[in-house]
Amino acid sequence: MSADLVGPDLDIDLGEGVAVVGGGIGGLVTALSLHQIGIEATVFEAAGEIRPAGVGINLLPHSIRELDALGLLDELAASAVEPSTLAYFAKNGREIWSEQRGRSAGYKWPQLSIHRGELHRILLGAARQRLGDDRIRLGHRLTSVTTGQTGAGLASFDGPSGSPVTVRAAAIVAADGIHSVVRSQFYPDQGPPKWSGALLWRGVVDRKPVLDGRTMIWIGHPAQKFVGYPIADLPDGRQTFNFIAERRPDDATLADREDWNRQGDLADFLPAFESWTFDWIDVPALIRSAPQTFVFPMVDRDPIDRWTFGRVTLLGDAAHPMYPIGSNGASQAILDARVLAGCVRCHPGDIRAALQRYETERRPPTSAIVEANRGFGPERPMHLVEQRAPDGFESVHDVISPEEILDITEAYRRTAGFALAALDDPTSLAERDYR
Repeated sequence: MSADLVGPDLDIDLGEGVAVVGGGIGGLVTALSLHQIGIEATVFEAAGEIRPAGVGINLLPHSIRELDALGLLDELAASAVEPSTLAYFAKNGREIWSEQRGRSAGYKWPQLSIHRGELHRILLGAARQRLGDDRIRLGHRLTSVTTGQTGAGLASFDGPSGSPVTVRAAAIVAADGIHSVVRSQFYPDQGPPKWSGALLWRGVVDRKPVLDGRTMIWIGHPAQKFVGYPIADLPDGRQTFNFIAERRPDDATLADREDWNRQGDLADFLPAFESWTFDWIDVPALIRSAPQTFVFPMVDRDPIDRWTFGRVTLLGDAAHPMYPIGSNGASQAILDARVLAGCVRCHPGDIRAALQRYETERRPPTSAIVEANRGFGPERPMHLVEQRAPDGFESVHDVISPEEILDITEAYRRTAGFALAALDDPTSLAERDYR
């Protein structure tokens, strides 16, 4: 049924539909996935206007399988770069290890590198087209939820005009990010996100391709690292290149944790990278050429022992915020959304059971990824090389063996759910049996 207005445009009854709190990647994929199985969802976004934001993002093959099942792969691929290789380098620019990625590694689906704003544009366009514009409600800032003991969940918002709005729905999915209002309601003593001590300076620059134009690069070690990869091919043969410069400065303060949109200052981080000039890339010159940089804290939250409260559940960063290591944040939110839709499909008429099964499926693996990322995740070989050979090496095999690297990286792929064997099954997560 359509979203019916009750009273003087202040209350909304979604009937058997679902209210999705948050219009980011996880929220939009949730709405699209529920719509695909015949459940109408309405997205409530706090921002009054949705604008392209962010920098580059990587989508791993298991999340691309799910976006393909939603019919979005061709449009995504047209706006992205498909990396074929990931290469690790020591802080002296010498290669530690490289591995194939995506279809080059034998996966049925590619890995895609794309601007976050472009991904969001594609998802929002699909949601508007398939669900209808009236299903995307902007300017609705959530204030509280009730768990739905009486047959429906209730969500209270401050509406676009500042007036209170109450939404009644069969279920409420909180995809409202690391500062989730819903999570804080159920965990009022959780405190601020936990900071690793690292700051990330991120930017994009249009330039000639690095290496073959299809390689993701990681240089350095967890205390100081440079990550870069192309996110778009340009008509003139150049590429839009996304980079992250990471440091753990001794003088970083508590205030750095929560200032998400602060513009970066080159003086705060560029001097540490001035010597990173190699015959295949000039890191300081690349950083200087960026129109601007933005500084973000590397934060997460501790895993929690419960996501679902009656007809209310958490999803994406609201459920499992994790360090941005291993290209997992957005991919895991997409997997959440698809499993949620599959559980709803397998439990018709029993939304509480569906939400509980969704949590059972998704909470343990995402908790494991949070913990793995705190232990450096797939970056652990870089940490070991720096630890064992801080002054450099003649041969990397004297420092770390290919077998040790493979054991570490393959273990992380298994933890994150994108080991090659795990993707042999082409069946979308939304189509599996969760009874």
